[in-house]
Amino acid sequence: MSSIVYFADMRTKKGASLPEKLEVMFKELAVFRNIKKDELTAITLHFGERGTTGFVRPLYIRRIVNLVREAGGKPFLTDANTLYRGLRSNAVDHMSLAMEHGFSYASVSAPVIIADGLRGKDYVQVEVNGKYFKKVKIASAAHHADSLISVAHVKGHVLFGFGGAIKNIGMGLGARSGKQMMHADLKPEIIPEKCIGCGMCVEWCPTGSLALAKLGGRDKPLSVLNPATCIGCGECVVTCPNEAIKISWSGAPQAVQEKTVEFASAIIRQKPHKVGAINFLMNISPDCDCFSHTDASIVADIGVLASDDIVAVDRASVDLVNQSPALQNTALTPGKVADSDKFGAIHNVDWSYQLTYAEQIGLGSTKYELRRI
Repeated sequence: MSSIVYFADMRTKKGASLPEKLEVMFKELAVFRNIKKDELTAITLHFGERGTTGFVRPLYIRRIVNLVREAGGKPFLTDANTLYRGLRSNAVDHMSLAMEHGFSYASVSAPVIIADGLRGKDYVQVEVNGKYFKKVKIASAAHHADSLISVAHVKGHVLFGFGGAIKNIGMGLGARSGKQMMHADLKPEIIPEKCIGCGMCVEWCPTGSLALAKLGGRDKPLSVLNPATCIGCGECVVTCPNEAIKISWSGAPQAVQEKTVEFASAIIRQKPHKVGAINFLMNISPDCDCFSHTDASIVADIGVLASDDIVAVDRASVDLVNQSPALQNTALTPGKVADSDKFGAIHNVDWSYQLTYAEQIGLGSTKYELRRI
């Protein structure tokens, strides 16, 4: 059975601005109808790492906040702390960065609550009995919220191919130790001929698993990995200025994607008919907002999608991106085949694992009906 995905394109006119079309879409979702008076409603989103500019604008978030209040709920913005270092690995820095990016109470009319607490240790273990986990660690504020709205910036991702609602909920709301559980299959590899021995990866590694050493008669030191202590967070891959660290792909993308689906299932099944997803297909950059920069959009802005089905909204997002003409001077270089799979062309990752597995375990459907607003 097909799920309904509502679509507001970028064309506007008087009385039909994008925020106004967003309001029409949101009121079609079951979560809007099912929010009860004084329910605590989580609006989960990525606040962006410092330096990135692709995150969803606070203007749109405020509109969603107002709609939750209109439905009777008490909205709050949330995300869980990151596994890697940076400015989102503890609640103090995380909330400060959110405010820096415009997500203050004055701007969005709702508080920011970091879902897994001060140091990422506030979580609830939830049974999933999945292929990978019996229990998963869900950030406590996400688990205890009465209803939840995912607001995702659709973009590329080195492990997922692309990130949408599934990743926003599953990876985003896993506690810090839960994120480690999801990343455990990822192991980076050093490319000796590219390594310049700058030590940035050593500085940023959260477990001290990298060190500089002179090997093979080299005059300059080379980064060396201790796989026994590596937790697979990917921080080194993101921070290396010379692309000298690559991901060991053996089984990693499929396992990480499917593990993330199991984390998402723990949240969605606990809130039947009270989870909605809004995907923003704007500033569609090739990489995650965890990066400290935002590369050029690979296609022109498309619009906003909304659905009660996180699988359908993500599938529709990828389809619309792939149907759009590629822009010039982007990560989609002329040498990469991008007519049918733009995210796959950039990252050489099969993004369909997350959708297939989510559909298999009953989180939604890859079949959808697109309804224009």
